[in-house]
Amino acid sequence: MASATPTEPISIGLAPIWRADAKVLILGSLPGVASRQAAQYYAHPRNQCWPILQQLFGIDANLPYLERIHGAQQQGIAFWDLVQSAKRRGSLDSAIISKSIASNRLLELLTELPKLQHIALNGKKAAELFDKQRASDLELQQWLTARNMQCHVLPSTSPANASIHFNDKLASWRSALLGDSAI
Repeated sequence: MASATPTEPISIGLAPIWRADAKVLILGSLPGVASRQAAQYYAHPRNQCWPILQQLFGIDANLPYLERIHGAQQQGIAFWDLVQSAKRRGSLDSAIISKSIASNRLLELLTELPKLQHIALNGKKAAELFDKQRASDLELQQWLTARNMQCHVLPSTSPANASIHFNDKLASWRSALLGDSAI
C-alpha cells in the first residue's frame, strides 16, 4: 500500500492596501511565507520591491513597515495580489497548485481607483494570472480598455528571481512606471 502524500497547505493572501488617489497598483501573485507570517507585502528581507521603490520614489526601505506603506501611499502606490488563496507548499510561484486558486476580484478594487495610471505586474506568474482573469472577465476587459490602462509585466522582485541583477530590475521598473516623467 502506497503512503498518502501530504495535503498542501492553503495559503491566504493579504488585503489590498490602497487609497483612492493611487496612480500605480503593484500586483503580485500570492504572498510568500515571510510576507504571510508578517502580514506585510514584500516582507522577505531579500525581496527587492522596497529597495526598488526607494530608488524610484524615495521611500526608505529601512523604515518600519507602516511608515513604508504610508510613504508608498503618499507616492500614489497601492498593493494587492491576484490570488486570494491557493494550495502551495513554501513560497515559490511554481508551487502554487493551479486548480486550487481562488482569485481576488480585481475589478472591485480597480473601480475604487479613479486616478490609476499603471498596473505593475510583479513577475511572470502575476502576468499569467492577470491575463487569465482578464480573458475570463468581460467587465474587466472593458474597464481596462476604456481607461487605456498601462499594464506592465515587470521582473519579479522575489529573491527566487536572482538571475536578474538588481540594476536590471530597477531599470525595467523605472522605464515602466516613470518613463520620461515622474508619476
